[in-house]
Amino acid sequence: MPEYTTLSRTTGATVLTLVAVACAAGLADALRRRRGRTRAREPFGEAARQRHTGHAPHGTPVVPRQRRTGSCEEAVRLTPAERDAFAVLVRRFSEGA
Repeated sequence: MPEYTTLSRTTGATVLTLVAVACAAGLADALRRRRGRTRAREPFGEAARQRHTGHAPHGTPVVPRQRRTGSCEEAVRLTPAERDAFAVLVRRFSEGA
C-alpha cells in the first residue's frame, strides 16, 4: 500500500461508496414503487384520472377536492337591535380601537 494511502482513508472511502450505493438503490426502489401505484390507476382512462386527481399532469399526487355535504349557504336572521350592535362593532374595528 502506498505511503499516502492510510487504512482509515481507504475504509472511509469504502464506507462512503457503500452508503451512496445503498441510497441510490433505495431511491430507485421508491421510484419504482411509485410508478407501480400510478400504473394501477391507468385502467380507468385519462379522463377519469383527470377528473379524480384535479387535472394533475402525469399522475402527480394531489389532495382531492372536498365534497359538500351541507346546505350551500347558512343564514341567520338578525333583529334590528342586533344589526345596530353589529354595525357599532364593525365601526370600532375599522377605526382600530
